[in-house]
Amino acid sequence: MGACCSKEPYSDGVVEDAMKEKELEEEEEEGDVIVGDYGARMRFYGASKYTSMYTQQGRKGINQDAMTVWEEFTGDKDMLFCGVFDGHGPYGHKVARHIRDTLPSRLSREIKTSQNNSFKSRDADGKGDNRDEVNKNKGGKDGLDDDDSSSLLLSSWEATFTKSFKEMDEELSLDASIDSFCSGTTAVTIVKEGNKLIIANLGDSRAVLCSKGPKNQLIPIQLTVDLKPNIASEAERIKNSNGRVFALEKEPELFRIWMPDEDCPGLAMARAFGDFCLKDYGLISTPEVSYRRVTDKDEFVVLATDGVWDVLTNYEVIKIVASARKRSMAAKLVVKHAARAWRSKFPGGKVDDSAVICLFLKNRTLLTRSFSEVTQLSVNHSELEGYSDVSLAKFETYSEVSRASHNHSEIAAVPDRFRSKKQEGSSENANTDLNLEEYVFPHFRLEKVNSSGKFPRLRKVLSRRKSTRAYKGVETVEV
Repeated sequence: MGACCSKEPYSDGVVEDAMKEKELEEEEEEGDVIVGDYGARMRFYGASKYTSMYTQQGRKGINQDAMTVWEEFTGDKDMLFCGVFDGHGPYGHKVARHIRDTLPSRLSREIKTSQNNSFKSRDADGKGDNRDEVNKNKGGKDGLDDDDSSSLLLSSWEATFTKSFKEMDEELSLDASIDSFCSGTTAVTIVKEGNKLIIANLGDSRAVLCSKGPKNQLIPIQLTVDLKPNIASEAERIKNSNGRVFALEKEPELFRIWMPDEDCPGLAMARAFGDFCLKDYGLISTPEVSYRRVTDKDEFVVLATDGVWDVLTNYEVIKIVASARKRSMAAKLVVKHAARAWRSKFPGGKVDDSAVICLFLKNRTLLTRSFSEVTQLSVNHSELEGYSDVSLAKFETYSEVSRASHNHSEIAAVPDRFRSKKQEGSSENANTDLNLEEYVFPHFRLEKVNSSGKFPRLRKVLSRRKSTRAYKGVETVEV
């Protein structure tokens, strides 16, 4: 945590060449299942039908990242909770694990309470199932446009998350067993209820959705904003509370929060659990809550700590996940690629901790729809001409961040004494924390999969080839 974010593109080879996936497939871990509140099934590692989880310690000491998945959240078979937490400070690992273990239980109770209050309110008003008509008259601004009478309004979800996070932080401040005065953690969480995603973000961990474009190409959509201190609205709040925001000369791209009269602690995020030394100076534990309805184009969501996002772009991450032959290995692949990128960009230096959760939104595997069987791709590769790196870069620049994040695109002014001469002539918005910089993508490989059973035309082509040479079931093709 707090490492300087590199802006260089990760272009050290092809995804399939980065490592052999077979080397990672030692023994698949489904993860121990623990029964949580309301009968929920929770995991701290491993994989399930719709999720893949993996974390790895860096070179800084104990792993301060934590993560959890709760299936059948609140006892609802159609609800799932995912959370990734990145600790920092001397006792950041304890804070991250405490939030991981406690926040989902608190949130599930608040959701239950909000649902019960919603039922009572509708019954008392005599509106019953008339909620959709009310939302329609309001322009749908406050509702999730869902026929499920148990579904909460968006405003209720926001209030539920905000209350849970606030009470969680207050409880942490009273916990004498954890020294959280100069230690804390980020939190990026998602509740999936049917085809709805409710995202709550605190700090600089990130959630990215993989969707499909008009030509079936993969498009990353950033669901959260990296809540850094140099975002204009965050910096204004901090300064109004007498906190200070600036970057050191040796790391001009990394802005931190400092106490009014002391150059400490230098926290590299504007919101977090814990870090009570800064709570009077603008640091808050209020999450940014957003909503997205899942469409047929949406494939999966990746939640990860900055140990991943500091060295890999959004597009690179979703491409790695999409290239996994097994869903269960997807998160591990991302973490291994991130570790390799750290070693490449900082030889002999630091490697940050990484934690990844991949939440798949469909029953079928993405590989068969994106890379291996795109309109008889194993027979005719001409369609790939439309999927050039330049085109993909344009798509990512356009859709990198959801609309709800655009109001955070401003970067606060940097004090002159901390701005280098080289930077003075550059635009303040040249590099924002939304990571909308130019992307340079390495060429990727596609695999021919033996799909003759699914494509009659391919079966005929293969039968003709057998007379000249043996056909291999999987063949690598350079694009």
